[in-house]
Amino acid sequence: MNNWLFYNGKVIPAETPIIAAGNRGLRFGDGLFETIKVVKNEMPLFPLHMERLNRGLTILGMQLPADYTAQYIIRVILELCKRNAITGAARIRLSVFRGNGTLFTTEDQYASIIIQAEPLASDYLLLNETGLTIDVCPGVQKSCDQLSNLKSNNYLPYVIAAQYARQHQLNDCLVLNTHNRICDGTIANVFRVHQNNIYTPPLSEGGVAGVMRQYLLNELSKGGYTIHEKICTPEELEAANEVFLTNALYGIRWVKQFRNKIYSNNLVTILYRQFIGF
Repeated sequence: MNNWLFYNGKVIPAETPIIAAGNRGLRFGDGLFETIKVVKNEMPLFPLHMERLNRGLTILGMQLPADYTAQYIIRVILELCKRNAITGAARIRLSVFRGNGTLFTTEDQYASIIIQAEPLASDYLLLNETGLTIDVCPGVQKSCDQLSNLKSNNYLPYVIAAQYARQHQLNDCLVLNTHNRICDGTIANVFRVHQNNIYTPPLSEGGVAGVMRQYLLNELSKGGYTIHEKICTPEELEAANEVFLTNALYGIRWVKQFRNKIYSNNLVTILYRQFIGF
């Protein structure tokens, strides 16, 4: 397979060195990223990705060149998929970061951008047959501030949670905030079903503002479901009837077990069929 990436206006071989030791994204985590799914040259959630990216750029005080419009980025992504000979679904990682500089200064007026494309495994296009086993990561807590909802390059809480999940044979691990309430998972937002109501923690609890989360908040109520943004403790999660995780790549994944609690997936299966058609 060919392997190319897009970097600041050029398509170059993926192995090309492009990051210097003085890069602020490397030194300080000074950047953002988006993970986007492409299926049949379509990106249904792309407007939500761009909305989140632009919101993050504003918060971080970053700026892309004026010609990096949504239409231009779409064209770059589709051309890169073609260049890399990806005929099925694709995973796109779009990274934006400040260039070289110190903590107080930067050398470049505009942020840099990297776009990578790789094939997406077929199991991301189906509801998981085997339910996930999850738990809470101990020793890590996220703050609840204007940075906590960003898809930031500063990803250490989730790195630690992912390591804990791997070490304890878990499929994913949940991260708590400083109030010992659930924020989200390593790469996913958390939903629970209790007495025919669907709940997810509000963004004020410190979780990443997931695009699939936003999509479901918009669509579930239109479909006649009762959806609430409500704080969630580990004990409340244990009391739920069903639990599922969401992100832009796989849509919905159902959770079978949290600690000693076993969940069904009756409603989760219906939701997947009704809302995840891409």
